[in-house]
Amino acid sequence: MMQIPRLIPISKAPARPAFSTLLAATLTTVAALMALVGLGLLSGHLLLIPPMAASMALIAGAPSLPLSQPRHVVGGQIVSAMIGVLIGLVDTSLWAAAVAGGLALGAMLFMRISHSPAAATAVVGVAVTDGRFSFVVCVALAALVLVAFGLLRSALKRTAYPAYWW
Repeated sequence: MMQIPRLIPISKAPARPAFSTLLAATLTTVAALMALVGLGLLSGHLLLIPPMAASMALIAGAPSLPLSQPRHVVGGQIVSAMIGVLIGLVDTSLWAAAVAGGLALGAMLFMRISHSPAAATAVVGVAVTDGRFSFVVCVALAALVLVAFGLLRSALKRTAYPAYWW
């Protein structure tokens, strides 16, 4: 018998998650990011910055990855914010922002708290000219809120998050 060649190649991508997992991840992410907006409005500080959305995507979408664990999310975000702010004291150019992003990655790798969205936080931190200290505090608070929503999702969906704390 002659075999008919496949017109559509078989994908090597991971399988699509179950609908309940997809829904839980999506709703948790929306709720967490909206919480950052609400807390930001109450405090008068911007808590929802693009890297936080990327962090929450990791926490909700890939909760078992090392990059999603609390020590990486919180530690990586804080260290990167501090690096960005410190570089911003010297220079606020795009060149300085690029250096901050690279230095943040190096510091996170050295400290074993790598969290890729946090490198973008360092880039944002360079541009902060007023309230540098409060930026670092806000980043820490936002990261803690995201981890809390990861814990909430874990409790409601009965998933294992975090895989480890430290």
